[in-house]
Amino acid sequence: MSSPSDDDGRGESSNQRLDRNWQDMLQELRVMQTGIQILTGFLLTLPFQSRFTELDRVQVIVYLCLVCLSALITALVLASVNLHRVLFGLKVKATLVGHTAALIRTTIALVGLVLAGTAWLVFDLVVSRTAGLIVLGSVLVVVVLLWVVYPLAVRRRALRHGG
Repeated sequence: MSSPSDDDGRGESSNQRLDRNWQDMLQELRVMQTGIQILTGFLLTLPFQSRFTELDRVQVIVYLCLVCLSALITALVLASVNLHRVLFGLKVKATLVGHTAALIRTTIALVGLVLAGTAWLVFDLVVSRTAGLIVLGSVLVVVVLLWVVYPLAVRRRALRHGG
Protein backbone atom coordinates (compact mmCIF):
# COMPACT_ATOMS: atom_id res chain seq x y z
CA MET A 1 0.00 0.00 0.00
CA SER A 2 1.35 3.40 -0.90
CA SER A 3 1.73 6.07 1.71
CA PRO A 4 -0.03 9.45 1.35
CA SER A 5 3.30 11.07 0.48
CA ASP A 6 3.61 8.69 -2.50
CA ASP A 7 0.14 9.60 -3.81
CA ASP A 8 0.36 11.59 -7.03
CA GLY A 9 -3.39 12.00 -7.35
CA ARG A 10 -3.96 8.90 -9.47
CA GLY A 11 -5.37 6.84 -6.63
CA GLU A 12 -3.24 3.83 -7.54
CA SER A 13 -1.46 1.39 -5.28
CA SER A 14 2.32 1.13 -5.35
CA ASN A 15 1.96 -2.10 -7.38
CA GLN A 16 -0.26 -0.33 -9.90
CA ARG A 17 2.26 2.49 -10.13
CA LEU A 18 5.08 0.00 -10.71
CA ASP A 19 3.01 -1.73 -13.40
CA ARG A 20 2.33 1.62 -15.10
CA ASN A 21 5.99 2.62 -14.88
CA TRP A 22 7.02 -0.73 -16.34
CA GLN A 23 4.60 -0.29 -19.24
CA ASP A 24 5.96 3.22 -19.87
CA MET A 25 9.50 1.84 -19.91
CA LEU A 26 8.54 -0.92 -22.33
CA GLN A 27 7.22 1.71 -24.72
CA GLU A 28 10.46 3.68 -24.43
CA LEU A 29 12.43 0.50 -25.11
CA ARG A 30 10.31 -0.23 -28.21
CA VAL A 31 11.05 3.22 -29.64
CA MET A 32 14.77 2.88 -28.92
CA GLN A 33 14.89 -0.65 -30.30
CA THR A 34 13.40 0.41 -33.62
CA GLY A 35 15.74 3.38 -33.96
CA ILE A 36 18.86 1.46 -33.08
CA GLN A 37 17.90 -1.41 -35.39
CA ILE A 38 17.66 1.03 -38.30
CA LEU A 39 20.96 2.68 -37.38
CA THR A 40 22.72 -0.66 -36.87
CA GLY A 41 21.34 -1.92 -40.17
CA PHE A 42 22.75 1.15 -41.89
CA LEU A 43 26.15 0.62 -40.29
CA LEU A 44 26.21 -3.06 -41.18
CA THR A 45 25.62 -2.33 -44.88
CA LEU A 46 28.59 0.04 -45.20
CA PRO A 47 31.30 -2.61 -45.73
CA PHE A 48 29.37 -3.85 -48.76
CA GLN A 49 29.51 -0.45 -50.48
CA SER A 50 32.19 0.10 -53.11
CA ARG A 51 33.61 3.22 -51.39
CA PHE A 52 34.19 1.35 -48.11
CA THR A 53 37.65 0.32 -49.32
CA GLU A 54 38.54 4.03 -49.50
CA LEU A 55 38.19 4.54 -45.74
CA ASP A 56 41.37 5.61 -43.98
CA ARG A 57 42.56 4.06 -40.72
CA VAL A 58 40.71 6.60 -38.51
CA GLN A 59 37.45 6.08 -40.39
CA VAL A 60 37.73 2.29 -40.12
CA ILE A 61 38.42 2.49 -36.37
CA VAL A 62 35.49 4.86 -35.83
CA TYR A 63 33.26 2.65 -37.97
CA LEU A 64 34.17 -0.47 -35.98
CA CYS A 65 33.61 1.40 -32.70
CA LEU A 66 30.17 2.49 -33.95
CA VAL A 67 29.27 -1.09 -34.85
CA CYS A 68 30.38 -2.28 -31.41
CA LEU A 69 28.41 0.51 -29.70
CA SER A 70 25.33 -0.36 -31.75
CA ALA A 71 25.66 -4.00 -30.74
CA LEU A 72 26.08 -2.96 -27.09
CA ILE A 73 22.97 -0.77 -27.31
CA THR A 74 20.99 -3.66 -28.75
CA ALA A 75 22.21 -5.87 -25.90
CA LEU A 76 21.23 -3.20 -23.33
CA VAL A 77 17.73 -2.85 -24.78
CA LEU A 78 17.29 -6.61 -24.70
CA ALA A 79 18.77 -6.84 -21.20
CA SER A 80 15.60 -5.31 -19.77
CA VAL A 81 13.51 -7.99 -21.44
CA ASN A 82 15.83 -10.69 -20.16
CA LEU A 83 15.81 -9.15 -16.68
CA HIS A 84 12.01 -9.30 -16.73
CA ARG A 85 12.18 -12.98 -17.71
CA VAL A 86 14.62 -13.78 -14.89
CA LEU A 87 12.63 -11.84 -12.27
CA PHE A 88 9.17 -12.85 -13.52
CA GLY A 89 6.94 -14.10 -10.75
CA LEU A 90 9.32 -13.18 -7.93
CA LYS A 91 7.26 -10.14 -6.88
CA VAL A 92 10.23 -7.78 -7.22
CA LYS A 93 8.78 -5.34 -9.76
CA ALA A 94 10.40 -2.40 -7.94
CA THR A 95 13.81 -3.99 -8.57
CA LEU A 96 12.93 -4.57 -12.22
CA VAL A 97 11.71 -0.99 -12.72
CA GLY A 98 14.76 0.50 -10.98
CA HIS A 99 17.29 -1.53 -12.95
CA THR A 100 15.45 -0.99 -16.22
CA ALA A 101 15.48 2.78 -15.60
CA ALA A 102 19.27 2.60 -15.23
CA LEU A 103 19.61 0.51 -18.39
CA ILE A 104 17.48 3.02 -20.30
CA ARG A 105 19.60 5.97 -19.12
CA THR A 106 22.78 4.18 -20.20
CA THR A 107 21.23 3.21 -23.53
CA ILE A 108 20.16 6.79 -24.26
CA ALA A 109 23.66 8.09 -23.57
CA LEU A 110 25.20 5.51 -25.90
CA VAL A 111 22.63 6.25 -28.62
CA GLY A 112 23.77 9.88 -28.48
CA LEU A 113 27.35 8.76 -29.07
CA VAL A 114 26.36 6.53 -31.98
CA LEU A 115 24.29 9.31 -33.56
CA ALA A 116 27.14 11.79 -33.29
CA GLY A 117 29.73 9.25 -34.44
CA THR A 118 27.67 8.20 -37.43
CA ALA A 119 27.13 11.82 -38.44
CA TRP A 120 30.89 12.36 -38.12
CA LEU A 121 31.66 9.35 -40.31
CA VAL A 122 29.24 10.42 -43.05
CA PHE A 123 30.45 14.05 -43.12
CA ASP A 124 34.08 12.95 -42.88
CA LEU A 125 33.59 10.71 -45.94
CA VAL A 126 31.45 13.04 -48.01
CA VAL A 127 32.84 16.49 -47.17
CA SER A 128 36.02 16.58 -45.05
CA ARG A 129 37.50 15.67 -41.70
CA THR A 130 36.94 19.23 -40.48
CA ALA A 131 33.27 19.13 -41.49
CA GLY A 132 32.96 15.78 -39.74
CA LEU A 133 34.41 17.17 -36.52
CA ILE A 134 32.12 20.21 -36.67
CA VAL A 135 29.09 17.95 -37.15
CA LEU A 136 30.29 15.64 -34.36
CA GLY A 137 30.53 18.52 -31.93
CA SER A 138 27.25 20.03 -33.10
CA VAL A 139 25.33 16.77 -32.73
CA LEU A 140 26.82 16.17 -29.28
CA VAL A 141 25.82 19.68 -28.19
CA VAL A 142 22.29 19.23 -29.54
CA VAL A 143 21.98 15.82 -27.85
CA VAL A 144 23.15 17.21 -24.50
CA LEU A 145 20.80 20.19 -24.81
CA LEU A 146 17.77 18.09 -25.81
CA TRP A 147 18.41 15.03 -23.66
CA VAL A 148 19.95 16.57 -20.53
CA VAL A 149 19.58 20.34 -20.22
CA TYR A 150 16.04 20.70 -21.56
CA PRO A 151 14.49 17.82 -19.55
CA LEU A 152 16.18 19.02 -16.36
CA ALA A 153 14.92 22.56 -16.95
CA VAL A 154 11.39 21.29 -17.57
CA ARG A 155 11.63 19.08 -14.46
CA ARG A 156 12.87 21.98 -12.32
CA ARG A 157 10.09 24.24 -13.57
CA ALA A 158 7.44 21.56 -13.05
CA LEU A 159 8.62 20.93 -9.48
CA ARG A 160 8.68 24.66 -8.76
CA HIS A 161 5.20 25.22 -10.12
CA GLY A 162 3.70 21.94 -8.95
CA GLY A 163 2.85 20.43 -12.31
